[in-house]
Amino acid sequence: MTTIFTAQSPRLSPRQIPIVSRLIGFAVPLVFLALVLQAFLRQGLAVWSVGIAYILYDTALLVFTAWQIRDLAHAPPPEPNGLPAPGFGVIVAAHNEASVIRLTIDRLLAQAHPPETIMIADDGSTDATPAVMRELYALAVPALGDVATVDLGGTRLAWLRLPHGGKARALNDALLRIDTAIVLTVDADTLLEPGAIAAMRAAFAAEPELVAATGVLAPICGPSLGGRLFEWFQSYEYVRNFLSRDAWMRLNGLLLISGAFAAFRRDAVIAVGGFDPDCMVEDYELIHRLHRHAHDTGLDWRVRVVGGALARTDAPASIPAFLKQRQRWFGGFLQTQHWNRDMVGNRAYGRLGTRMLPVKALDTVQPIYGLAAFAILIGLVITGRFALALPILIVMIAKIVIDLSFHLWSLRIYKRWTGQREGLGLGPAIIAAIAEPFTFQLLRHVGAIYGWVAFLRGGQSWGRQTRTALEHRVS
Repeated sequence: MTTIFTAQSPRLSPRQIPIVSRLIGFAVPLVFLALVLQAFLRQGLAVWSVGIAYILYDTALLVFTAWQIRDLAHAPPPEPNGLPAPGFGVIVAAHNEASVIRLTIDRLLAQAHPPETIMIADDGSTDATPAVMRELYALAVPALGDVATVDLGGTRLAWLRLPHGGKARALNDALLRIDTAIVLTVDADTLLEPGAIAAMRAAFAAEPELVAATGVLAPICGPSLGGRLFEWFQSYEYVRNFLSRDAWMRLNGLLLISGAFAAFRRDAVIAVGGFDPDCMVEDYELIHRLHRHAHDTGLDWRVRVVGGALARTDAPASIPAFLKQRQRWFGGFLQTQHWNRDMVGNRAYGRLGTRMLPVKALDTVQPIYGLAAFAILIGLVITGRFALALPILIVMIAKIVIDLSFHLWSLRIYKRWTGQREGLGLGPAIIAAIAEPFTFQLLRHVGAIYGWVAFLRGGQSWGRQTRTALEHRVS
């Protein structure tokens, strides 16, 4: 698979960059600099040009999403096409997950239609994972590179032990060992809701062209006050994010598949060389290569979000953990955008090239816009220029009203689409919409700045994520 990956990866086999892609790449930072300069060259509301641009851009994305998802609540489920259902397996990439691995496996086995195979891709664990696998599932410890298996009521549990090489390498090794047509990747800190696998099976059975699909994730944090606050903000953030994914899916422009809960057609992933071990977000990068390969070869491959496939994932519950996660996410996003910059604005890639990727080019600087706008506003207040600060605050209040209106409307759609209602009350949603621009949103932007640092340094290595919710459930 290494030879295939080298040929398919734009990182290792760079493509010629069209003029339009270069122009977009140059224009994005230049426009930002021009808008920031207005704080020193203009008077009145024009001082805050960067903030006005930020608000207009974000509002345009809300309008786009609202238009695309307007009928989402009434979307029919996929219809069977009479073809045999493809085999379905699960790969759980795990590194030192002894405290939660039983909960993850048991939740998979408890599905109404469990997978034929569950493969634990053990990425060099040094904790009590061997003891857990031996005591709970009667599996002998295999040698590094080998697999131990046991039958659990019709599901084959396979334990693949590997030397520590990172999640992407573990997934690639497991892909070559598993033999099901459809492979679901699940993080060890992600718990599937009842019916999640059945929904994924139905989606792939109904659409042979479907090569990748993301389920819908909801965050869970620990029981502390900080954990509850982070779960509160992130719950509504996840709602917006997954509705946005559905909107872009309708233009065949969905790029963001959550590797914590994603299903792939195995042959398609192997055809593009598997996961990139040098990318901070290997799932996101893979989807670009799947899209690229489909356009280059004329294949009608599709990427979907499956609203009926729900899972809960352990999410950061403290500022350091949150910033660490967002640094990796945004740094990997910048890596992928840079490697695939030849697709930006490129008509050869359809609406993915002419719509989605130019938006992603703007997204590279959106957090910088947000922080710059906030800094200028604070500067105006500190220097006593309240006559200028007041109209800016009025604009921000108007934006909060727009966001709140969209949020309350979209919550109803989301609940009907997914059936999820827990933790999504209207009262807390109103408070979150008002508080977020001055708290959680700024924290997200700071995480993105750290992502820029990681990208410019050439990447970042990551240790074990601190669990805040699952370990509490196990204990």
